[in-house]
Amino acid sequence: MENNHNTPNKKAKWSVASSDMAHRTFNPIRQVVDKMKLEPNPKKDLISLSIGDPTVFGNLGPSKEMKDAVKSALDTGKFNGYAPSVGYAKARQAVAEKFSLPDLPLDSKDVVFACGCSEALEMAILVLANPGQNILIPKPGFSLYWTICEAYGIGHKYYNLKPEKSWEADLVQMESLIDKNTSCILVTNPSNPCGSVFSKEHILDICSIAQRHRLPIIADEVYSGMTFSGVGFHSVASLAGDTPVLTCGGLAKRYLCPGWRMGWILMQSRTGAFNDEVHHGLFNLSTRILGPCTLIQAALPMIFKKTKPDFYSNAMNVFEENAQTAHKTLSEIPGLNPIMPQGAMYLMCGIDTSYFKDIKEDQDFVEKLMCEESVFCMPAKVFQCPNFFRIVLSVPHEKVEIACERIKEFCLRHSKSE
Repeated sequence: MENNHNTPNKKAKWSVASSDMAHRTFNPIRQVVDKMKLEPNPKKDLISLSIGDPTVFGNLGPSKEMKDAVKSALDTGKFNGYAPSVGYAKARQAVAEKFSLPDLPLDSKDVVFACGCSEALEMAILVLANPGQNILIPKPGFSLYWTICEAYGIGHKYYNLKPEKSWEADLVQMESLIDKNTSCILVTNPSNPCGSVFSKEHILDICSIAQRHRLPIIADEVYSGMTFSGVGFHSVASLAGDTPVLTCGGLAKRYLCPGWRMGWILMQSRTGAFNDEVHHGLFNLSTRILGPCTLIQAALPMIFKKTKPDFYSNAMNVFEENAQTAHKTLSEIPGLNPIMPQGAMYLMCGIDTSYFKDIKEDQDFVEKLMCEESVFCMPAKVFQCPNFFRIVLSVPHEKVEIACERIKEFCLRHSKSE
């Protein structure tokens, strides 16, 4: 009997290959954390200081006015369909008015919406850089920058942030990285993971480098305005002069709603540098996803109008009080060197392994701390900053106090002098 070649071979196994881009795409945080030995001590409640989500513990979240604005948008029944890919004009105008500067006014055409600041960053990078070109990104820095570049075949060069200078950029080293294939400089201010806030003078210095080399800047300002007492915030665009800036922002952090996925890009140029190509390019990129949730877009004008100042200040008081407590306690521990943040919602702490008898590096520190004390911090190797760890400052204050005391006990137990 002849074989029927149309008959499936039941013994053969399916094996479907994934694309090259899928292979290139991964997040360094997941690459490190998923391989860590993270078994908490069952005798102690877990305190997670690792995730940059201010809503996790339930002590922080959207205001009543924000929730009412979304409910109102839903109840109208008018926002259940597709919006224009760049976003509703009225919502984009609200963003334009909020971020306009006296010498750099914006209107709705200068704003493109995205599904969170993460997608805004991806769109900004893709509209400025081709495969084979490179961009300058901070070290330590948000790991998504690296992930985006790797996925799309875009090179990346790290400029160093100096902990001894409150995480200011090494300007000489930054400028030395620029070559003919460099397409832009990415600046994060305020910083994740460092909690640093650049001074006016430092931003001017960075803008001068960009101006000399005719490079646009991508400003990741999702933590815009989130500064501690006595610290001012200056947007990059406000000081950029003729240098064009794509500013990426969103509701996630300042408005305590990362799950709402509302982000935007501001095309800010005093010379019209984005008018010809970048504006059209961002429109094209926006058609891939068709924008963020229409209900949140529709609610945006009322969110900006109705949110009270004490909503922002209350959250910042939580972050600052936790920062002060963590910095004070950790500073008293031999072998640790916390860097006091100036804003955002993070603190970075250095580890001097020479003080410890059995701690090899930051991942080893974090794993053992988790197993012994049920405190989970983020090893800063995921931010390209070995022998540091990052803690999140959005948790209830009493948990920060407990966590820091546990870290102190852990360090004393592993100290060479013990």
